[in-house]
Amino acid sequence: MFEELSDRMQGIVKKLRGQGKLTEKNIDESLRQVRRALLEADVNFKVARAFIESVKTKALGQGVLRNLSPGQQMIGIVNQELISLMGEEAVEIGFSETSPTVIMIVGLQGSGKTTSAAKIANYCLKKDKRPILAAADIYRPAAVKQLEILGDQLEIPVISRKKDESPEVICKGAVEYAENQEYDVVILDTAGRLHIDQEMMEELQRIQELNNPNEILLVLDGMTGQDAVNVAEIFDQNLNIDGCILSKMDGDARGGAALSLRQITDKPIKFIGLGEKLESLEVYHPERLASRILGMGDVVSLFERAKDAIDVEDARKLEAKLRKQTFDLEDFRSQLQQLEKIGSMQEIVEMMPGANKRALKGMEMDEKALIRMDAILSSMTKGERARPIVINGSRRRRIARGSGTSVQEVNQLLKQFNMMQKMMKQFNRPGALERLGQKMLPFR
Repeated sequence: MFEELSDRMQGIVKKLRGQGKLTEKNIDESLRQVRRALLEADVNFKVARAFIESVKTKALGQGVLRNLSPGQQMIGIVNQELISLMGEEAVEIGFSETSPTVIMIVGLQGSGKTTSAAKIANYCLKKDKRPILAAADIYRPAAVKQLEILGDQLEIPVISRKKDESPEVICKGAVEYAENQEYDVVILDTAGRLHIDQEMMEELQRIQELNNPNEILLVLDGMTGQDAVNVAEIFDQNLNIDGCILSKMDGDARGGAALSLRQITDKPIKFIGLGEKLESLEVYHPERLASRILGMGDVVSLFERAKDAIDVEDARKLEAKLRKQTFDLEDFRSQLQQLEKIGSMQEIVEMMPGANKRALKGMEMDEKALIRMDAILSSMTKGERARPIVINGSRRRRIARGSGTSVQEVNQLLKQFNMMQKMMKQFNRPGALERLGQKMLPFR
């Protein structure tokens, strides 16, 4: 996400660091490159022009601090303008004071509506709400079945068609079911089309009139760039949408839709989809995304992911084991599984401040490594995980066969575990954390 734009922006700032001060000449040169970077990222040209003019005005103004380097000055100005461009602050779902809250999901076919509907349901569950799903897409083959499978995964009801009910009646029935069964949220998964047509809009308008949704969320394919902005304008004219979900952002290295949408439509982006998993939905935080674009990381989002993935009680038990130096392969497996929940290695690295994206770009991150390691650990007996010292040559061959890996991979995992145990012993020595802090100090 934003990879190409991020690379360009960071390169521009790096060039400015070698300058003595900000001047009209080096500002103009930098902003020409910024403008080119924005246009290549598929940002609307009017939005790009307004952004450049605003940055230039502030860079030449009296508000620039004299004790900062040109690179730092430009980062601060561009960062603030990016935040402003993308909407200043996060806008989440406004839940109704009287249940149920009705959320209507709309969009073109193939934009990821059905998956997004289930992701929103998962988001509601995390907010301690009781959601249900309504399968109102009766035209796309297997759309209802897909939603039912996702509903089963979340263990929530999915209300589908009875006899020859129309989509608007299906939605009305779901709302009534939620009222009777005291559910908090109804999520309406409506039908899309391959392109915008009047028949589709009229059906959506009937659903809107009959069910009076609290929120209408438009799902847009983030990979379509400016087309997404055009689609948003038409949907808003017909339905007066409350916000957008940008799906498939993990597959878009440009990010132009995210930068143009708010300025063109004046509608907030509420969520971004970053994968197929039901957990792969993030609240859209402009300040955090601006920080990622400029290479400053996103520690807050990383912390939030870790907090959701890591069980507090398990963490306490692990801490006690580390102190007693009884950390075994069972604990190691548990940590790997929790790490997998946080996200892919690529996503984690992108959120870390100061990570050298250019250096990492040439490296192939083996995202299946964690799966293979988990398979190796699962092929061990409970006794072997508790006492790795008993794993001799014949056991290693058995574990490799059982996990579909090689003996070399088993050896490598055991070596990594032994290194981790040694590191844990180092941390348990008096003053270890203080010494670590002193070593890290020059890099702060």
